[in-house]
Amino acid sequence: MNHRQIETDILHLEQVIGRISAEDRIPLSYWRNRVDSIAFTALVPVQQSRMQRINDRLELLEASIGLSCSLV
Repeated sequence: MNHRQIETDILHLEQVIGRISAEDRIPLSYWRNRVDSIAFTALVPVQQSRMQRINDRLELLEASIGLSCSLV
């Protein structure tokens, strides 16, 4: 994955994860897969911090419905 695509994906996740809820049409498992696929790429420290915040928010949503499937 190239640098521009990683930045685009992180920005998209920051926007979406801040707005979704456990009741949305797209299941949290979809977003978990997206977060994990980016988190496991070679990220610079700033990107790692951003992904950690995204992951933390997603974990809160998952916990609200009894899921615990984070790989990060």
